[in-house]
Amino acid sequence: MSTSVSTSFVRQYERDVHEAFQRRGSFLRGTIRFEPNVVGESTTFQKVGKGVATSKARHGQVTPMNQSHTAITATMEDKYAGDWVDKLDENKLTINERQVIANGGAFALGRAIDAQIIEKFDETTTTTGAGTQALTRTNLLAGVEALDDNDVPDDGMRWGILSPRSWSSALTIEEFASGDYVGADLPFMDRNRVREWMGVKWMKHTGVTNKGAAQTKNYAYHMSAVGFGMGQDVTADITWHGDRAAHFVNHFYSGGAALIDAEGVSQILTDDTQAIPTA
Repeated sequence: MSTSVSTSFVRQYERDVHEAFQRRGSFLRGTIRFEPNVVGESTTFQKVGKGVATSKARHGQVTPMNQSHTAITATMEDKYAGDWVDKLDENKLTINERQVIANGGAFALGRAIDAQIIEKFDETTTTTGAGTQALTRTNLLAGVEALDDNDVPDDGMRWGILSPRSWSSALTIEEFASGDYVGADLPFMDRNRVREWMGVKWMKHTGVTNKGAAQTKNYAYHMSAVGFGMGQDVTADITWHGDRAAHFVNHFYSGGAALIDAEGVSQILTDDTQAIPTA
């Protein structure tokens, strides 16, 4: 026992990590296409092009739509978040302290998944705003309008993420802030974090590109526009290193994101250095 963690401790720790990741790990994984249990180094998401209706003469042949089919590849990337726990420190750990260590690894991996997804958001060519002012009502409307212009379905599966400054600016907009306008009973999310307005479920996110600077990138997108494949789900591994008299507690996953349809993502550029507008 002096050179290993008990089996029950390992199992409990792994459960702590899994629960922490599910609770507060990735905010975006549930808002896009998700493919679990990927075998191999990549997975494929299918993109089907738009069809066109045509006329025909009586008894004539129907012209096939010939919809395009494109295979979009998401390549698995391996991510790790590990740290040392000294054996003598471990003897002093309470259950709460063990949960703190588990949370640290789970949350780090959750941020890594969101970073991979946001990196794909940045590949879109649909952009609104100049990135020279704080978020305004006009910015939000333009971002949603861009999705409409691209014929993105308004089917309850539109999402949006705003930087903390843009979120604060949005709360000065009466229609966004007032319960008379925003949706209720939103799925699996705290109402303080998600507000449904203009058919988009908006949430605050600290991982947007250029947060806190000019040209901050906020996003509105459809759930089908981006995909994430998971080859190895979030896992914890604990190994003893006698030369350090410590355990190395490692957390890892293997997964990859892909932009499936660039027209399904709209960037809303703002300037996070600007003051929050006066309500």
